[in-house]
Amino acid sequence: MKILVVDDEKLIRDVITEYSKNEGYEVIEAENGCEAIEVAKKESIDLMIIDIMMPKLDGFSACREIYKEKKIPTIMLSARGEEYDKLMGFDLGIDDYVTKPFSPRELMARVKAVLARSHKVMGDHFIYQTLVVDFDAHMVMIDEEEVKLTPKEYELLVFFIQNKNIALSREKLLNQIWGYDFFGDDRTIDTHIKMLRNSLGKYRDLIATVRGMGYKFVVQEK
Repeated sequence: MKILVVDDEKLIRDVITEYSKNEGYEVIEAENGCEAIEVAKKESIDLMIIDIMMPKLDGFSACREIYKEKKIPTIMLSARGEEYDKLMGFDLGIDDYVTKPFSPRELMARVKAVLARSHKVMGDHFIYQTLVVDFDAHMVMIDEEEVKLTPKEYELLVFFIQNKNIALSREKLLNQIWGYDFFGDDRTIDTHIKMLRNSLGKYRDLIATVRGMGYKFVVQEK
């Protein structure tokens, strides 16, 4: 996995790079948005950690330019905790938002969560009988008919597929899909699981309840 770290403060880059390498990630650094764009054009980046306020070109503008060519999973950093910044970032399509000063260990946990949601460990498609999930198109088909899922239903389904036949706690599902700073409870998961099961129709039983823990996506391997 290759991470692009973009920040005009060398100390911040050094800390993130050290912790990232300790987790086994390859790291490329950039000092500003202009450099980030150039790196993103040349390199295959799995995740980008980018600051908002930088000289030459800010993080928002850099993301807009990069996303024209490719959608890189992104965690945005900011010394400001203003709601406007967060909303603007999420409107752009970033995956998570961290306010400075931050805990490097928490940042690494968020990196793992974003990568787990976005990385295609299953290839371009998941196929089980007449259930087809096209990861590139973000499309789910049953019996050759498209199934309309909400964004959270789709994220849940993809995460289940990535972790098929593994029991997942409600806490883990909340952290992976909604993020570590989400203040919801188990009812949030249960409600969305119910919605996802209804959307899957005849395949609803693929999502099994693990009593006292959470859920498991049960697929019989051929």
